[in-house]
Amino acid sequence: MLEHDPQTAELDSGQDPAPTGLDTVNQQLAAAYPELSPQLKLAAGYVLEHPVEIAFQSIRKSAAAARVTASTLVRLAKRLGFDSYEQFRDVFQSAVQAGPVELSGRASDLRTLASQTDDQVFLDVGDAAFDNIGRLFTADNQTRVREAARLLLDADKIAVVGFRDTFACAYHFAYVGRIAMPNVQLIRGQEGGLLTELAPYGDRDVVVAFGFEPYCAETMRALEIARAGGAKAIVITDTLRSPLVPGATMTFTVANATPHFFPSILSAITLIEVLLAECVAFGPDELVDNVARFESRMRAMGAYVSNE
Repeated sequence: MLEHDPQTAELDSGQDPAPTGLDTVNQQLAAAYPELSPQLKLAAGYVLEHPVEIAFQSIRKSAAAARVTASTLVRLAKRLGFDSYEQFRDVFQSAVQAGPVELSGRASDLRTLASQTDDQVFLDVGDAAFDNIGRLFTADNQTRVREAARLLLDADKIAVVGFRDTFACAYHFAYVGRIAMPNVQLIRGQEGGLLTELAPYGDRDVVVAFGFEPYCAETMRALEIARAGGAKAIVITDTLRSPLVPGATMTFTVANATPHFFPSILSAITLIEVLLAECVAFGPDELVDNVARFESRMRAMGAYVSNE
């Protein structure tokens, strides 16, 4: 049975205008989340993590899935400045309908293949991978990737942070990014060196941080140090309820669902490739020259093996 959600005086007497984009709704929810009541937190958490369901489910079905009452969802919508839940849901419907690059054909092929084999684990991992990447390629994210690329191109220095399960993401960003942009540095934080490595970063610099649940204390500490110096933060994480989000200049949430025993980093790696591609595509010609010089040096040093 669903717990009754009492009416509390959480709504501001003077409402701000309702947000018009999904990204704005998500950012406002993330900012308000720590101050919400337990019931509104359940509702907000469901909204943040299930935008497609919010777009197309009835309010009662969404409320049941979130384990709250329908009135709680209405109150959450009004908390954000919407006159009604329907107006709130329209934002999600517009975003989803604008949304992902068409991957349903591949997913359909995968399901067809599933009926012809007993190797369900292999197919379930593939199905999750297609879905995760599909959630990344939305019209909203396309605009925000361009904004993040501008932020990176304008930076004097770029620090990249990721520990444990996201170290592979940080390393990939730093390695590939440094080919075109020599001002990219991987922060390793070995032997207590976080402060030393991040101390030079200031208000003309950017730190790119990766973190999925369970969130690493080292990543939190790195962000604290960078922000204290005035550096801007681009955070790539799994939910806007992540502790890495507060104070971030930009946040990207990537889907990491998988039948595997550890969260998938596929969407994060794909986002890295998109971000760096945008930087090269819209940055100065010098970036292309840097890539060409890097390849020439590697070949001259015998780093690559010829297939001839």
